[in-house]
Amino acid sequence: MSDSPLPIAAAGSPAAGGQYLSFRLADEEYGLDILGVREIRGWQRVTRIPRSPPFVLGVLNLRGAVVPVMDLRLRFGLPQVEYTVTTVTIVVAVEDRLFGVVVDAVSDVLDVAGDAVRPAPDFGAAVDTAYIKGLTSQGERMVMLLDAARLLATDEWAATEAALIAVDAEAA
Repeated sequence: MSDSPLPIAAAGSPAAGGQYLSFRLADEEYGLDILGVREIRGWQRVTRIPRSPPFVLGVLNLRGAVVPVMDLRLRFGLPQVEYTVTTVTIVVAVEDRLFGVVVDAVSDVLDVAGDAVRPAPDFGAAVDTAYIKGLTSQGERMVMLLDAARLLATDEWAATEAALIAVDAEAA
């Protein structure tokens, strides 16, 4: 048995290495696969959607596309803070859907080798780590690599999408 950590990867799938856009929430650093990032926008007000969960701020118009926006602090159960000049919305594509995530600040683009990615610790049912692809060290800091598709995989997000469809139908 080897003492070397295994890269996080399902059987037959590549390790979670590659380039990641890193950003900050509170005092922690996170990363999203750069291939899914479509745009980084300064914070701008969004249009609220009725009956959406608290972490869904609303929608923004992105060149004619209606893009739902979530506050990642609220999604992760962190305290809400006032938005500042460093607050940005990262527009991410998952399959054919665009969505925005509001973060405290964007840091940089990280090159992460597949063998540098460690699995998220297993906290059991107490902590949901399903949206974490893995963890990597960048110097002295630890970066949590997020799975954008799994950020959307909640019953609350499905309810928000249903509300968006209703809003579109009323507008038509």
